[in-house]
Amino acid sequence: MLLWCDVLRQAAKEILNTDKKLGVVVSKFIHLHQNDNVAIAVCDLAVEGLLDVGGRQVVIAEPIAEMHKFAVEPIKQGEAIIKYGQFIGYAAADIDAGQHVHTHNCIVGDFAKDYGFCRHAEKTAYVPEAEQAHFQGYRRANGKVGTRNYIGILTTVNCSGTVAKQIAASFSYPGALDDYPNVDGVVALTHESGCGMRAEGEGYEILQRTFEGYAAHANFGGVLLVGLGCETMQVDGVLAQAGLAESELFKAYNIQNVGGTRNAVEQGVEYVRAMLPKVNEATRESCPASEMVLAVQCGGSDAMSGITANPALGVAGDILIRHGGTVIYSETPEIYGAEHLLTQRSATPEVAEQLLERIRWWEEYTSTNGFELNNNPSPGNKAGGLTTILEKSLGAQAKSGSTTMTAVYQYAEPVVEKGLVFMDSPGFDPVSVTGQVASGANVVAFTTGRGSAFGYKPVPSVKLSSNTAVYRRMQDDIDINCGAVTDGDETLETLGQKIFEQLLAIASGEQTKSEELGYGDAEFNPWKIGAVV
Repeated sequence: MLLWCDVLRQAAKEILNTDKKLGVVVSKFIHLHQNDNVAIAVCDLAVEGLLDVGGRQVVIAEPIAEMHKFAVEPIKQGEAIIKYGQFIGYAAADIDAGQHVHTHNCIVGDFAKDYGFCRHAEKTAYVPEAEQAHFQGYRRANGKVGTRNYIGILTTVNCSGTVAKQIAASFSYPGALDDYPNVDGVVALTHESGCGMRAEGEGYEILQRTFEGYAAHANFGGVLLVGLGCETMQVDGVLAQAGLAESELFKAYNIQNVGGTRNAVEQGVEYVRAMLPKVNEATRESCPASEMVLAVQCGGSDAMSGITANPALGVAGDILIRHGGTVIYSETPEIYGAEHLLTQRSATPEVAEQLLERIRWWEEYTSTNGFELNNNPSPGNKAGGLTTILEKSLGAQAKSGSTTMTAVYQYAEPVVEKGLVFMDSPGFDPVSVTGQVASGANVVAFTTGRGSAFGYKPVPSVKLSSNTAVYRRMQDDIDINCGAVTDGDETLETLGQKIFEQLLAIASGEQTKSEELGYGDAEFNPWKIGAVV
């Protein structure tokens, strides 16, 4: 197991060992690693407060906001700032013990990384097949297993979005699907691309792979593919490339060919009505946890994300992998600066090199577009105490757990390897999840520290808060409160087991908060690369 996993687990144990009064943890800070020269405030710290940090007496020199860092020893200008036992930046000026450490005095710079290919690649201790957990899923004819049973309306181009939405609206009023209790809904997934683009190259290939993945996704019992007729991304081209053929549960057509918008809507409604009885015939059956493909994401992160929610999700992912399942870790810009921890866990040198190739691609891509990967933390991230991309990446890394990384995939490529895999994607959550679902994810787990509002049809999305405050403010949105770790009520291990059990329940049909609120229709967002002309 890697050092940072040990660090996070030990920190959680130390929190549980602190004195509690009326259920409130007395500890005012978290010092993650003995080599760290910063600690994290668990609550707002007042000036002149005296803290004992590993035997060092630290006087708080200025107000420190909850979840923000303070120096536990003097740090000279140009010296490394250490958190998680890892480098997160350099001191831009002299920093005294007790002073706030953030964007005003911490900067990113070059530093040596120990890529150590495969050094920590360990053989996974799998649960015997007879003892593996199960969930109630939809077994499809192609052998894949779905966790939901939707009819999907996909659009090859922005121009067919209105038709798709009107078709879906015909089945969205109260009671429309009462005669089809096994159908979760009819959903239109529209987007802004498909034309004004090159008919070859990365951008086209990504959109093509995305359509292929969705057309064959196990959470769809039936699919319509609707085009306009004159766009770059032609319906016939998608079908030919993907090897798709029309059937009673898959239909494709163009608006222009059927006589315009009104006819296209009527045609689509007729197709869906014909599909509904057949899709409704699908029933849930017992399926092994090895059929779960879990997409892990974080959004609206804060300093506690890397201490509570992300590592707890990492523990749950480790459990799933031991039961034979798959975890898709993504968001390449949000591993930047911590990619060496994944190369150390790669199954082979070739897998490690594939990851570094994607890092180099992103360095060139962002440079060409006048952007720096170092600028990745958002205003919300910074308000939550995250200072640099390195700090954010180290915390995000915890979602990947501790098992060996078995493969690296391009955006929306079909995932065929079991275990922990990495799929290249931007850090923008809807774009990243679109790719993960196209790759085969049938459940999404989404951690947040600031309170993201997110869902993703046709795949259920469970949301985990990093702190109790956001959970209390947004209980209608958050499924699991990982702030229980810093509250002293859970360890990462016990919480990880609970998350795993919740994932099985959700895969079996239990509704997530985002599903109850109706999220998921607007998040389909294929990655757009290249000029729009």
